[in-house]
Amino acid sequence: QGQLVESGGGLVQPGGSLRLSCETSGITFRLYAMSWYRQAPGKERELVASITSVGTTTSYVDSGKGRFTISRDNAKNTVYLQMNSLRPEDTAVYLCHARRTALGRNYEYWGQGTQVTVSS
Repeated sequence: QGQLVESGGGLVQPGGSLRLSCETSGITFRLYAMSWYRQAPGKERELVASITSVGTTTSYVDSGKGRFTISRDNAKNTVYLQMNSLRPEDTAVYLCHARRTALGRNYEYWGQGTQVTVSS
């Protein structure tokens, strides 16, 4: 059974930076596409950034382009989200997601999330 554990969240002032990490276990990490989602109180869960299994393609929510960078280290079974120029509207619980499709079957796992609060 796959496990995803996020870390790196916290309280930061507007304009600051945070680096989130998601360490995985129990899955063949290099086969999974990885994503970061976020969920703010009263709002729907939102896809923030994604990276393919081999790390060659990334995508971002429009509000994160130019500020966020997703990366992965397949040797460490870990995916990262570097967030710069943080804004109060980035405040949310950030969740890590792993997904793979094989032989027509979907495999996916979620972490429990890490809180990011952007406030002065």
